[in-house]
Amino acid sequence: MDSDFTLLERNILKAKGLTDDQLTSLVGMGVSSRASFAEVGTVLTLLELLPELDPAVATRVLEWAVPTAVATEAPIPTAVVTPTINVDSSDAVFCASCNYKQPKDYTPGDLCVNCGRQAEPIEQCFWCGASGPGRRCRNCGAVFVPVAELPLALLLRRDGLAKDDIPRRLAEATAEDKDQMWGRVRRARI
Repeated sequence: MDSDFTLLERNILKAKGLTDDQLTSLVGMGVSSRASFAEVGTVLTLLELLPELDPAVATRVLEWAVPTAVATEAPIPTAVVTPTINVDSSDAVFCASCNYKQPKDYTPGDLCVNCGRQAEPIEQCFWCGASGPGRRCRNCGAVFVPVAELPLALLLRRDGLAKDDIPRRLAEATAEDKDQMWGRVRRARI
């Protein structure tokens, strides 16, 4: 290896974790002595020069070469966070309250093992009258509305609104709109 690093400096850098290829790359970039690490300055700059270098190795190298540089900069995370992709099976059930994955022996109506609430509350469909767990009716596909607003959804169904428009209309309705609908529901019960 033709470099200005002395034999001792090369051995120390190898002991700190650098490989021969990384030492050759550094020499090619102009870092060829302990003093030239002062120009590199920070661990982040060293990592930018050698992207494949482990952050812990870069920290050890700069601590040896320029002891004051590492002490003044922010700590470098030793683990690089890579995005992960989780693929769940189609029969996986998640709690409606805390979104915690339920165990394989879960049955509809059980309590969540994480938060203690009913993981999948049993809801009644405003469209077909069927009941079941989840966010949608397994019979007709309608989105469940809150139990307290079920009479309002039935009223909107009688008015002729489409199945997919009813949950959206209830979500967008103001308190005054809901009061007017509740008045219509009460008049219809008389």
